[in-house]
Amino acid sequence: MIRTLLSRFRMWWTGPSAVLLPDWKLVMYTRRGCHLCEAAWEELRAEQIRFQFALAMVDIDTDPELKALYGDEVPVVTVNGKVRFRCGVNKVLLCRLLKAETVKRSRGEKQT
Repeated sequence: MIRTLLSRFRMWWTGPSAVLLPDWKLVMYTRRGCHLCEAAWEELRAEQIRFQFALAMVDIDTDPELKALYGDEVPVVTVNGKVRFRCGVNKVLLCRLLKAETVKRSRGEKQT
């Protein structure tokens, strides 16, 4: 009970971004010289600082399977192995995704 109250107070005081996502792993599949990838990386880095999730970049041209899988759709962003974005990152949808998870966690709901 006290823990729930403290969690809610923390959420009220600092907002949803106070609940961090260190167990989330975002991977951006990219290729060299991709201007969409550069913009997507900047968006992801900004949110990584705010939410503290793990972030990695993988060049698809180093792996024939990834190149065949993603081809010209880069950047492709996965969250915990699930493809969430292709051909760019929608900042609004990324923020909604992250905030929804932090709200779930602040309420003690099951993590995705």
